[in-house]
Amino acid sequence: MKKIILISLLLLSTIVFSQEKKILSNTEIFSAKCGTLIEKQFIEIGECKSIKINVLKVKDLNDGTTFSAIRLEYESVDRYTKTSKISILDKDEIDGLIKSIKNLNSVFKTNRDTYTEITFKSRTGFECGAFYTKKWKTYVKLEKYDSDSMVFLSTDDILNFLSLIEQAKSKM
Repeated sequence: MKKIILISLLLLSTIVFSQEKKILSNTEIFSAKCGTLIEKQFIEIGECKSIKINVLKVKDLNDGTTFSAIRLEYESVDRYTKTSKISILDKDEIDGLIKSIKNLNSVFKTNRDTYTEITFKSRTGFECGAFYTKKWKTYVKLEKYDSDSMVFLSTDDILNFLSLIEQAKSKM
């Protein structure tokens, strides 16, 4: 009996401690700073296939330090509930995303002999990419371990998404 309880506790502790913690963006870490006065501004840029794109500006009003990021939000709707999926892309990740989407756009003109995946990933788990199975399919995934945060985009949608990201970058 003692062995069963011990084994059960070991399995439970392994499951609890093996769950990966959410990695925060630099802007989220800064905005959670204690002992100071923080101002957050949300500047609306636009929407692409139900993904709302905003610029998030965070300022420490005590010392003037600022951080900027792009905030993406998507409302996932299932049978009974609506859930907001949110991803934050720090300012230093934006150029990589823009370049990746432009490169991805040139890949659409090619074919592959086998199943192929192409992916851009941010430090917080945001993904933008495509996969090839007889034709290219593009997607954006806001949260790393949440398939409900995935939005499939057409080639026109991905260009619209790129345009909105570039607009957001100019307002950071």
